[in-house]
Amino acid sequence: MSSPSKRREMDLMKLMMSDYKVEMINDGMQEFYVDFHGPKESLYQGGVWRIRVELPDAYPYKSPSIGFVNKIFHPNVDETSGSVCLDVINQTWSPMFDLVNVFEAFLPQLLLYPNPSDPLNGEAAALMMRDRHAYEQKVKEYSSFSSVALTFSSEYCERYAKPEDAGAPPEENSSDEELTEDEFDSSDEDAVPGNPDP
Repeated sequence: MSSPSKRREMDLMKLMMSDYKVEMINDGMQEFYVDFHGPKESLYQGGVWRIRVELPDAYPYKSPSIGFVNKIFHPNVDETSGSVCLDVINQTWSPMFDLVNVFEAFLPQLLLYPNPSDPLNGEAAALMMRDRHAYEQKVKEYSSFSSVALTFSSEYCERYAKPEDAGAPPEENSSDEELTEDEFDSSDEDAVPGNPDP
């Protein structure tokens, strides 16, 4: 059986070869960012999120720590810290899993099938159970802003899951509705839906 450091290296290379944009933090192989695209045919389609991954010394025998860097509206993701409530990461991790499983199976499943009965974001869970249409609109507000080229039909994903929020360069957009950089900076920086600016 290979050593944890060799396995970490192999899994990271496999992830990079799977067309994921990976950006190392510092010079080691234990902390990095991965750009994750919302799964097709989900409310999160079109969104791009930067996921921070930290591999413990005992990886793959101990699960990676993952969290969303830019905001996402989801019952099982803490809106402030970006931490994820996902059993396979937190409780049932096995060395049989690798980093590609996280991004091709576990995170897509989390976004496709939220579990409002075990929430990290109580507002999202309550809204999902109380008013599914309003919940879906709020998810789209966060997600659909992931590409500047998208039209601004919804707000939450539009505001928080843009490529530049995930570290990707923005795409050109000729839309009259596009915010200028100054408008974006002033309107988006600390704005929380429902809370007045100080």
